[in-house]
Parts: sequence; structure tokens; C-alpha cells
Amino acid sequence: MHLRTLTFALSGAAIAVTLAAPARAAYPDRPVRIIVPYTAGGASDAVTRIIANKLGELWKVSVIVDNRGGGAGNIGCEMAAKAAPDGYTLLMSTVGTHGINPSLFSKLPYDPVKDFAPISLAASTVSVLLVNPSVPVDSVAELIAYAKAHPGQINFGSSGNGSSHHLAGEMFNTLAGVRTVHVPYKGTSGMYTDLLAGQIQMTFDPVLSALPHIKSHKLKALAVTSPQRVEILPDVPSMQESGVAGYEMGSWYGLLAPAGTSPEIVQKVSADVARIVNLPDVKQQLLEQGATPIGSTPAQLGQHIQREIKKWAEVVRYSGATVN
Repeated sequence: MHLRTLTFALSGAAIAVTLAAPARAAYPDRPVRIIVPYTAGGASDAVTRIIANKLGELWKVSVIVDNRGGGAGNIGCEMAAKAAPDGYTLLMSTVGTHGINPSLFSKLPYDPVKDFAPISLAASTVSVLLVNPSVPVDSVAELIAYAKAHPGQINFGSSGNGSSHHLAGEMFNTLAGVRTVHVPYKGTSGMYTDLLAGQIQMTFDPVLSALPHIKSHKLKALAVTSPQRVEILPDVPSMQESGVAGYEMGSWYGLLAPAGTSPEIVQKVSADVARIVNLPDVKQQLLEQGATPIGSTPAQLGQHIQREIKKWAEVVRYSGATVN
């Protein structure tokens, strides 16, 4: 065969092979789902929607928030753990699902460490002690005195057994020496309906979702759960400042992927989340609702989850709270 003919033949073969090999599409090239393991309307839902909207703009694909409430977050976490590790199903974990639940439940349908690949600790927030205005108190000290004078007559609501609301209330009972009654709901929307109606008297909820009810004066904010006051509620004292020594509780929101998701996808999403939460408009949205933007590395989130599991194991043991 003539050299020129051979060259053309080889070139044609190379082109044919190139055309036959499917091009690997850049991630993401289709809608991405972020599972929120709680019902709509809560703090985790609000934070996730702020981030999802911006990710959708950046990626030029739909980023869908999929609320899967129930089981104190266990249902949504199990669904995410069993999803394909392709980057198209993610999970917004919380202090409840990946800090408290491992010690609170005798058996979980997911392993909080082995079943997930950490992506980014997106944001954190503190909680606030809320009471219905029908309760004749204006401070934590007055609430403690009232609860002691009416043992078992003050009900505190939560988004479910084992939720951060639940454990916050149990911690209050233990450290304040009172006996309030836990009333679990299947999410924060039902809890707020009854709290606003006076069917229950109090709750501990992240500032993010509590703020509208505080601003409308439909509920009274007695204290925040951080060691110090927070900028968004400067007139509300901390629990420790109010006389409940040792009381500290914070909420956080960490994005995870199913275990086995490629490191390239994990690193990309992590970098994009870190970039997004520190954009001026997103940062302002989060701060206005009581959340602090973070945007950590995958390794930092993994280490954070390990610390939280250890920390809450002690708190659960100390409080005596259990869920079978």
C-alpha cells in the first residue's frame, strides 16, 4: 500500500474510533436531587432551598429539593444512602441525623459514616426557646418557676422523636430541674400550628425558622441556645446568661453524597457550595435568617460528623432520652 494511502486509512480509522466512543458529559448534565430528611418549612429546608437555587443557576440544571420527612430524619437518610452514587442524589444532613440519632436510636437504617461521602458543611445556626404568649412568663427564670409550680402541665413540641427539638427540650428538663412533657410531630409545620394555637406551650427551634414568628410577635423568644447572644436577635439572652448553666446547642447543615460517589464529583460540589454560600447575596440571605455560612472541605465535614457523634452520645446518655 502506498504510504499516503496508508496514512489516510489510519487517520480514517482513528476518526471512526473517536466518533464511536461516547463523550463523557460534564457533571451535572441532568437534574440533581437534594433530599431533605424533614418536611417543608423547617430550617434545613430553608437553608437547602437557598443553596439549591444558586447551584441550579451555576450548573444550568434543575436542583430539586425533595422533602422526605418522618422517623426523625431516618427515612430520608436511608433513601439517600441507597441511592445510586452518581452525584445526582445528595442529602442535607443535620445535627439530628448525623449527630444525635446514632446514639438515640438502638438501630438505624443507615450508617452515618460508612454510607455517605462528606461534601461540605454548608451552614450552621443556633436555636431559640419559644413560648406561646398565653404562658405568663417573660424570661427563662420565670418559665422555670412556672414549670416547677405546674409539673407536667407544660408541653414542648418537636419535629419528631429523636429530633434536635426533642433533645433540646430534654436537656432543658435536666439542666433546669423541671418536668415538661414532650409532644412529637411529623415535622415542624404541624408543631408550629399547635404552638401558635396554644395546644402546646413551648419548643426549641433553629432561629432560621423561628424568626418569622418572633417578628410577628405571635411567639415569645426567651433565650438562644448559643453561649452568647446572636446578632440577629440582640435583645434575646442566651440560655447560660439566663441561668441555665452548661446549656449549649447548635444546629448545622452538611451536604453528603451516597458512599462510592466519585471524588471528582465530591470535590466539584464541595467547591461550588463553598463558593455559593460566600456570595454576597446568598450570605446575606442566610445571615438574615439566622444562619452562618461555612462551606467546608469534605475532610472537615467528615471530622465534624465524627466529633458530633461523640459529643451527642454523652448528651443523650446524660439526658436519658431514648427512642427504640
